[in-house]
Amino acid sequence: MTTHHLTSDRAPSPVTGLTATGRLAAIDLTWKPYDGGLVDHYEVYASQDPAARPSEATLLTRTLYPHLAHATLGPQAVTWYYSIVTVVASGARSRASRAVSATTTPSVSTGTPLAQVGTFDHKGLEFALSPNLSSKYLTTFPHDVDFTYGSSTAARDWSYLHPGPSDSWAGRRQHTFTLRFTLDAAPTRPVGFALWLTDAHATLAGTADLAVNGATATRLTFTGGATKGSLEGDATRPGSPLKPSFYELALDAALFTAGENTLTLTKTAGSWIAYDALGLFQSS
Repeated sequence: MTTHHLTSDRAPSPVTGLTATGRLAAIDLTWKPYDGGLVDHYEVYASQDPAARPSEATLLTRTLYPHLAHATLGPQAVTWYYSIVTVVASGARSRASRAVSATTTPSVSTGTPLAQVGTFDHKGLEFALSPNLSSKYLTTFPHDVDFTYGSSTAARDWSYLHPGPSDSWAGRRQHTFTLRFTLDAAPTRPVGFALWLTDAHATLAGTADLAVNGATATRLTFTGGATKGSLEGDATRPGSPLKPSFYELALDAALFTAGENTLTLTKTAGSWIAYDALGLFQSS
């Protein structure tokens, strides 16, 4: 039996099986691992221009693994085009793979805002105490956050971190954040709720109860983050360790009323979450 070895001047074959799947604010890529020799890395090329070719301008990243999450792509539906180049240990490079594309799922935050705090941009730098002054939470918000849409400001009136009962620096108790807003008329269709986080505690992300006008709508269970969001607030920074997460759902129109309304989020278990933005939206 003859064994064939990849020589230093032989280019590896192009990647096969490349797929792209869109979701909220991200696109997931997977491909078949190269099995013809020792891989040094894969180069992932990405562009919103379907005619773009692999170049330094379109190089998204290099990775050792046959999968990648292209994240922090924003709330709008966007389409990206991808191709992969394999680089083996000798330095030889494959031709670019067949290009594939995918479109992200639009956020409910692209609808008409009924009430909103922050900007859905994978950053929490606009909030009070950001990016690293959580130790001042109890003195700044002794009665927790109470925010009125249209008159309060995120920089002064909404903390970047929402502590939980596991946090000694916030008194080891539940904390409720309140958002007050006025509606000219009661909605006749379900209302979209969006809560975007830049990060959460890795092992104690915990839960929170979401209520509208005193009626509990749901209990949110948070995905563990990187435990870095208490110290920095920009998940779009290259190399950022933050692990954003997203929680979107439809709320029954019957929960709301014409005139004054309140939405509350009570951290019922676990440690802190770090805000990107939250709000209530009506679809167009």
